[in-house]
Amino acid sequence: MPQPQLLPSPNWRARTAVGLTALLALGACAESARHSVAEGTGPNPVLPAPNKTLIPTVNVAPVVGWPSDAAAPTPAPGTRVTAFARDLAHPRWLLVLPNGDVLVAESAAPPKPEGSGGGFKAWVTGLFMKRAGAAVPSANRITLLRDADGDGVAEFRSVLLSGLHSPFGMALVGERLFVANADAVLGFPYRTGDTTIGAPGTPLVALPAGVNHHWTKGLIASPDGQRLYVSVGSNSNVGERGMAAEEGRAAIWQVDVATGAHRLFATGLRNPVGMAWDASGRTLWTVVNERDELGSDLVPDYLTSVRDGGFYGWPYSYHGQHVDARVQPAQPALVATAITPDYALGPHTASLGLASSRGSALPAPFVSEGMFIGQHGSWNRQPHSGYKVIFVPFQAGRPAGMPVDVLTGFLNADGKAQGRPVGVAIDRRGGLLVADDAGNVVWRVSSER
Repeated sequence: MPQPQLLPSPNWRARTAVGLTALLALGACAESARHSVAEGTGPNPVLPAPNKTLIPTVNVAPVVGWPSDAAAPTPAPGTRVTAFARDLAHPRWLLVLPNGDVLVAESAAPPKPEGSGGGFKAWVTGLFMKRAGAAVPSANRITLLRDADGDGVAEFRSVLLSGLHSPFGMALVGERLFVANADAVLGFPYRTGDTTIGAPGTPLVALPAGVNHHWTKGLIASPDGQRLYVSVGSNSNVGERGMAAEEGRAAIWQVDVATGAHRLFATGLRNPVGMAWDASGRTLWTVVNERDELGSDLVPDYLTSVRDGGFYGWPYSYHGQHVDARVQPAQPALVATAITPDYALGPHTASLGLASSRGSALPAPFVSEGMFIGQHGSWNRQPHSGYKVIFVPFQAGRPAGMPVDVLTGFLNADGKAQGRPVGVAIDRRGGLLVADDAGNVVWRVSSER
């Protein structure tokens, strides 16, 4: 029989505010990091014992936005930053087309399916996401930005596609533009210079949807255009919904462009988001958001090359073969095969955006081989981590050395978020574009010269 539903009392808003304040206070004082973000970064990060507290650490940076049109993040020495486009609606991801046009996915999480519930924890999570600027309606569109005069500011914009379902990743193959919605990859006809597409999308492959604990679906084409790679995040933190709910998730898919035939290319990746090819175009790299609620020092997000058939541990282990005792039944035989990621990016940095430095016209070191990474920022760490764009230098196709800050200042002096970086991309003139979904801006970083 249907379960009774509790209707909100007249003062439910006040109670909610009080409850949220209390939860934030309790979460913030639950524990603090004992190690720096730098210690949790690199090929050999510090991995202390888990610190699983009764109340998980909750340290949300409330979104306040940029105080004025003159305000901007702080660029690295030798570079400058300008607003390529303002007044967007939660811009999340970017694709630079061969003619220089820039596509922006304006998107947010889709509504949860009716009856998905989630209980008290889901309710609390929803409150935190609202405070962090994530619980906004999805514009469900892709906007085209054009800087025809080359001054670093888009003077033309047009809605290229609308009526989508929480779109995120995009890839152009020949005259087909592929878009990864939260539930499927669709293909659209596109010709160079198009500013709007009226034709309906043709489904290429359905993707895991439903509750969508992690809804973003990244997308990248192989260099020869024959295959697409789709990043699909998990449906939970550490499999608490049951592994049946994780079928096809926590993985990168390989999809045949011509037929839609697909297979799991790599698994055990809790929430892979951005993907990029290295300078050679032969090795696929991704950034992965690791698990929460093991303390401020665990677990580092990471950047890793992706091996065909590789298993990366989730949910049974982290950073290789460090067992997560919360996950039962354990799978020791599977854990024994878990690959240690190449490079840790610090705990809870929420590293999402990824772009190769190929084509960069920024000054050294940002013109050498390496990867740009957009770090959306933590909620499960005290003090905050992330909230910036970094560059990881490479040498001979591998990460080499500590990250270099490219764009900082997304948090103000009071610890409030003026913006939150997500997608990153190199434009046709070698500038770095950064989608800021909390500030509703696409920033452009270029050389001072």
